[in-house]
Amino acid sequence: MSFEYGHNKPILNEASFSVRRGMKITLMGQNGAGKTTIFDLITKFSKPESGKVNSIGGISIAQAKQVISRDQLDLTMREFFEKCFEDKKYDIDKKIDELLEIVNFQAPHDRIIRSFSGGQQARLLLASAIIQNPDLLLLDEPTNNLDKAGIEHLTSFLKAYTKTVIVISHDADFLNSFTDGVLYLDVFTKKVEQYFGNYFDVVDQISARIEKENMKNAQLAKEIQENKDKANFFAQKGGQMRLVAKKMREKAEELEEEKVDVRREDKTIRPFIIPSQPEHTGEIIKITSYKVIKNHKATNRKADISLKKNTHLLLKGPNGIGKTTLLQTIAQGGAGSLIAPDIRVGYYRQDFSTLNFEDTVHDSLIKVTDKKSEEEMRSVAAGFLITSDIINTKIGNLSEGQKGLVAFARLVLERPGLLILDEPTNHINFRHLPLIAEALNEYKGAMILVSHVPEFVSKIRIDDTLDLEK
Repeated sequence: MSFEYGHNKPILNEASFSVRRGMKITLMGQNGAGKTTIFDLITKFSKPESGKVNSIGGISIAQAKQVISRDQLDLTMREFFEKCFEDKKYDIDKKIDELLEIVNFQAPHDRIIRSFSGGQQARLLLASAIIQNPDLLLLDEPTNNLDKAGIEHLTSFLKAYTKTVIVISHDADFLNSFTDGVLYLDVFTKKVEQYFGNYFDVVDQISARIEKENMKNAQLAKEIQENKDKANFFAQKGGQMRLVAKKMREKAEELEEEKVDVRREDKTIRPFIIPSQPEHTGEIIKITSYKVIKNHKATNRKADISLKKNTHLLLKGPNGIGKTTLLQTIAQGGAGSLIAPDIRVGYYRQDFSTLNFEDTVHDSLIKVTDKKSEEEMRSVAAGFLITSDIINTKIGNLSEGQKGLVAFARLVLERPGLLILDEPTNHINFRHLPLIAEALNEYKGAMILVSHVPEFVSKIRIDDTLDLEK
C-alpha cells in the first residue's frame, strides 16, 4: 500500500504486512511517522493512493482513538456510546454498565463527556471500542492519562481478550506484558518491518541491527578513506599512475554506494533546558485551597503551599480526583491560588488546548519568541525535530506526538517563571523522555507536575508533594 498525506508528504511506499487471527501486535514508529494513518487505512477512514487492505470477509473492526474528537465533547455518555452503533440499541444502558466495569469506571450515563478528566475520557475511549466486541481491536495510545489501576485493568483485559489486537503505544512494560510481535514503520523507507517476539526481544533485535549497520558503515568508511589516500598518492606520481588513481577513486565511489542508511527515525530530540524567568525573586505562587472530586461530588480542602524559584511540586491522585481541574484553576488565577504579578506561566496541557490548531507551527512558535527572532525560533524548533518539512503545517494536522514536541519548544521560547505540566509523557516517543525528564529536573523556576509514569517522575527532583487522595 502507498499513501500520501496532502501534497508531497509520503507516509507509506508500497508497505506490506500481515496479522494473523488472535495475535496481539504492537505498531511502532517515530512521532509523525504515520502509525495512526495505518489505523485510518485499516478502518477505511482514509483511502490509499495504491494497494489495498485485504481482510477476511465480514470481520468487524473497532478503534479506540488517542483523544475524543472535539465535536463529541458535549455529548452525554449515553449519546457517546450510541454513536458506536449504526442501529439503535435498546439495551444500551445495560451494555454501558457492563463495559464501565471492565475499564474500572462508574459515572451517570447523562453526564457530559467534557466534564470528565483526561484519564476518565481515556477509559471511555477504550470502552467505546470494546462495546462493539470487534474481531479486530485497534488501540491508539490506550495508556495515555491512565493511572496505575487503569493500566492494570487494561492489561488484564488484553491478556484475556481472545480476538485480534493491534496497539500503538510507547509504554514498554505495558506492551511487554501481552505483545506477540511488532510492526515497525520506518519513517525513512516508508515501509513496515515485521518482527516476532515480545517487545523487549524486538527492541534488542532492532538495536542489534542498528549496531551491525553502524559497524558496516565504519568499515566501509575506513576502506573509502584508504582508497582516496592511495588515489591521491598515485595521482601525484603522474604518467600511468594516474590510471591507477582513477580506479582507486571509482572503487571509493562504489564503496560509498554500499553504505547503509541507518534508520533515521531513531533520532532523538537534542538535550535542552527550559530557561526560567530570571528577574523574579521571592514567592511565585501560593495555594491556599483546592477541590477534590469523589463519587462525582466536589469537596473543598484547605492548603498552605508556597512555591519559590527552583521549587518542584508533584500533584498526585487517581484519575478523576481533580488534578487537571486544579492545574487549570492555578493557570487561570482562580480562587485558592495566587500567582505573583508579572510571572509568565508556561502551561503544558494534556489535550494541547493551549495551542491554536489553526496556527502553523511557525506562527505558534514565533509568537512566543523573544524579539520575534527567526533564527532563535528555528534553532529551538530543530532541536525538537521540527524541520522545514513540517514547520509550515497547521498544528491541527500534526500527530499528537508532534503537538507535544511543539508544546515543549514553546516552553523553551517562553522562559516561564511558573511551569505547569499535565501528563507531559503522553504521546511522546519513549526515546525523548529521558531528555525531557533531565530538562524538568534542571528547571530553575517554580514547577507543578502531574504524571502517572513513576519511572519518569523518579528522574526529576521533587521538593514537595500534594496527594489529593489523602
